[in-house]
Amino acid sequence: MTSAALNPDRTERVGLTLGPLLFNWSAEAIAEFYARIADEAPFDRVHVGEVVCSKREPLYRDALAGAIERLERAGKTVVLSTLALVTTRRESAALAATAAAYDGLIEANDTSALGALAGRPHVIGPLTNTYNEDTLTFLAGNGAVTVCLPPELPLPAIRILAATARELGVGIEVFAFGRIPLAISARCYHARVHGLSKDSCRYVCGQDMDGLAVETLDGRDFLAVNGLQTLSHAWCSYAGHLPALSDAGIGSVRLSPQSCDMVAVAGVFRDVLDGRSDASAADECLARVVPRAAFANGYLHSQPGIAFRRADHALAAD
Repeated sequence: MTSAALNPDRTERVGLTLGPLLFNWSAEAIAEFYARIADEAPFDRVHVGEVVCSKREPLYRDALAGAIERLERAGKTVVLSTLALVTTRRESAALAATAAAYDGLIEANDTSALGALAGRPHVIGPLTNTYNEDTLTFLAGNGAVTVCLPPELPLPAIRILAATARELGVGIEVFAFGRIPLAISARCYHARVHGLSKDSCRYVCGQDMDGLAVETLDGRDFLAVNGLQTLSHAWCSYAGHLPALSDAGIGSVRLSPQSCDMVAVAGVFRDVLDGRSDASAADECLARVVPRAAFANGYLHSQPGIAFRRADHALAAD
């Protein structure tokens, strides 16, 4: 049974994408992770590359090259993701060099990449703000073939942008699993917590494979930090609302890597998309795979992002 079972009016299959790894994992962990993704996970497209901090990239450059080769051998489409915040001439030059040297798809996570990618097929990441039809039209005209929407958009906005994308011949992707990227700064929060400066950080962000939890003064779970990046404490999960997203006309859903069994997580999403399991049970399945995670899907419901609505809670149609 195909994803058309979720929406009889659609004939195309909703794709499954693995977003770029946002965290600082060891080269060994990265190699092992992508080996499993290549051999076992039902992803159509896999993003690799450093998005958060350019200082990390040399630590795992060789492991990433091997991962790309293995993923391509396994039949996955590999996309090279770029920085979400380009702040130095060195980073700008590296971005231009990557665009010139890499023949495959590249993902822009900052508008500074748009000039280097103009006129060639590329992907727009969720950290590039695509909030309206005019922006989407501009990006399509620049060469974007897929646009992953910002994670804070509610379903009515997704529906409108998906309709525009169909007219433009662009695919729409939705961030559907993992800690939600909220902000990025030139300052390194991780280094400061450990009494270090950004320039001499000792790569302490590598101590927290899913980010460093942040609590309020009264001890409540609040956010997570990942080097320069601020993330949600709760993990996004739209698994229970995949039928509504399919009906809205999206082309793919994106899962963000976490230090859990991402093969099992991908299986839950793929089974719902392909009609092999009921969306109403998807959240419970994910809770068994990742029992430590608190889930959230409020943005999709036009609610605060931290809120969570069960799969049987109706989403607004407009």
